[in-house]
Amino acid sequence: MPGESWSCWMRSAARDAADLLLQLADDHPGELRILTTGALTNIAEALRREPRLPSLVKDITIMGGAARVSGNVSPVAEANVFNDPEAAAEVFAAAWDITLVPLDVTMAHNLEESDRQALLDSGRPLSVALCDMLDLYFEFHVATYGRRCSAVHDPLAAAVAVGGVVPTLAPVVDVLVDATDGPGRGQTICDLRGQYLGYPAQPGAHCRVVLEAGPDTAAHLMKRLLTL
Repeated sequence: MPGESWSCWMRSAARDAADLLLQLADDHPGELRILTTGALTNIAEALRREPRLPSLVKDITIMGGAARVSGNVSPVAEANVFNDPEAAAEVFAAAWDITLVPLDVTMAHNLEESDRQALLDSGRPLSVALCDMLDLYFEFHVATYGRRCSAVHDPLAAAVAVGGVVPTLAPVVDVLVDATDGPGRGQTICDLRGQYLGYPAQPGAHCRVVLEAGPDTAAHLMKRLLTL
């Protein structure tokens, strides 16, 4: 009934993001999978309210950070982590299964002008709208790549989270976040010291850092976009 729908909407609107996350985790213990594509402020707040949250969540995939490459807002920091490094430090310190999808892999895979044209040629309303949006990002990335194209930050993280893109190199290592006020603020410090031995297991590590993905990543994303 309309009255019931309005009442449900009001109850939801009165709940903040952290409470909503906790409610979902409580309703679906061990099943909830989290994907973050921005600062980790709300996730950290949920952790503060319920320290048991990691045990209630299946896993969390985070788009952010930079392991072996430079940052995009400072020499070492990526924007999502830099925007709230204190929150990020808490999230990475918590004992849940984390997959980090950093600039190392998102900057290495691009949508090109041919992809944008394919979206336009499809004639599908959503694809055409995406084509228009990408024009801004293509122009923005000229200074980075020397050509009109776009990195695929959030879409790649989402594809990894649901298994559409399978990482080809993703060691499970310890990750810390620099939350100090020095030049390293916002850096994701990934312990990659075992790289010459093929990244042997690190006792107690729980963060899978995606460093490489297959060359068909952009093709997979385009295929999904053209079927929406």
